[in-house]
Amino acid sequence: MRKIDKLVLQAFFGPFFLTLLVVIFIFLLRLVLFYFADLFGKDLGAFVYVELFFYFSLITIPLAMPLSVLLSSLMTFGKLGENFELTALKSAGISIFRIMRPILTVAVFLSLFMFWFMNVALPWANIKGWSLLYDIKTTKTTLNIKEGIFYTDLTGYSIKVGKKYPDNKTLKNLIIYDHTHNDGNRHVTLADSALMYTIMNKRYLVFELFNGKDYLEDADQGSVVNPTELAVHDFKKSKVVMSLAVFDLQKTDEQQFAHHEIMRNNYQLADDADSLANTISTVKKGFFKSSSINFLYQVTPVKKTLQFFQNTDWIKPRLAKGLAAKNPVPYDLAAQQAKNMMTAGETNKAILEDFESKLNKTNLEWHHKFTNAIAILVMFLIGAPLGAIIKKGGFGVPVVVAVSFFILLYILTQQGDKMAKEGALIIQIGAWLANGILALIGTYFLKIALADSRLFETDFYRVVWDRLKGKFVSVKTDA
Repeated sequence: MRKIDKLVLQAFFGPFFLTLLVVIFIFLLRLVLFYFADLFGKDLGAFVYVELFFYFSLITIPLAMPLSVLLSSLMTFGKLGENFELTALKSAGISIFRIMRPILTVAVFLSLFMFWFMNVALPWANIKGWSLLYDIKTTKTTLNIKEGIFYTDLTGYSIKVGKKYPDNKTLKNLIIYDHTHNDGNRHVTLADSALMYTIMNKRYLVFELFNGKDYLEDADQGSVVNPTELAVHDFKKSKVVMSLAVFDLQKTDEQQFAHHEIMRNNYQLADDADSLANTISTVKKGFFKSSSINFLYQVTPVKKTLQFFQNTDWIKPRLAKGLAAKNPVPYDLAAQQAKNMMTAGETNKAILEDFESKLNKTNLEWHHKFTNAIAILVMFLIGAPLGAIIKKGGFGVPVVVAVSFFILLYILTQQGDKMAKEGALIIQIGAWLANGILALIGTYFLKIALADSRLFETDFYRVVWDRLKGKFVSVKTDA
């Protein structure tokens, strides 16, 4: 490896890894803020949260990697230009392409890695991360019994506490309804006071009751029960033990999430797209066969058939003619048949729109496996020549420029996906819209960098303004 390659790569890798870590941290912080109420207060242990953050760190890499390449390229060539190292290399006869070659090689390898990551690692991380997040969200919060309110989060019990002392253990005026046998309010326990604590590593909750009564309605009286016949037990001290398994993290079967587009690799997405296309074709053929028996001619497209049914200018006069006849029954039957066919058409139209929406999402996700990989090369194509043009290193101007282009990439991607899903653009154009536009911008910046343009220097615009002002003054003087 030559010294020039070492110089460029050393300037590149520091900002690259730093930016990657910062972006991942920002997206994880966004996750925590968005799901704060669902994530915390459940006593799940640190390992569960470490596992969750690990999966979502992997999920954020497709967003973090292009921004990291863009910012590090900008900072590398901006620093080289600011320190006049880029000028020295050019004056030594080294072309801008030769200076960019080591980072371009790294960008190519990162793109290949990103394609593998999008196709193999990301679906695995998505299914693990989102299923674990769902399990955490559905886990009940830690035991929190409040005064004067019936607490029902413990399965099979309804508990009301008159007073709860600051130690969170001593209770006053306790009422416990036992519903573990699903037989209504047959079993009620009242206690003047109680102690509440957990045993066996917080697996069970114990209520140690003092000075109370236990009411149990006699359940052996058959279908006719006298509500006054109760078994009453007075006690000085008693214990009620309840399981806290309801507060444990319950693992959901991951296969319930496996059919979402982001959980699939390219081969699975291609199979899903074929299945959806076949289903759409079957629905269309089924509608045609079911509707064609009502006509002496055929109207194949679903939309044209609906338009035919909705053509009231054609139907109304014939209905009026039938109603005026002595025997309007056939016309009533025809009108009812037309309404039935119109309802069937609307139903089939809704089904087709749902399947077509799923097909568009599947095809978009298939293309995004490639577009996210190519986005790294596109970001390098913008960052490297732009850094050579603006000649500013550090985290000032490069950060502003990089974030601006990253936001542009995100907006174009979202708009392209939205228009493709709605059918305003074909899938290929919608998926590749962002990369195509930004690649053109990057090519323009590369052309300017090769020409040593001073497009982003204030002196350049000051000179242009002075020349225009001089021409304006000379024209006015001649006049």
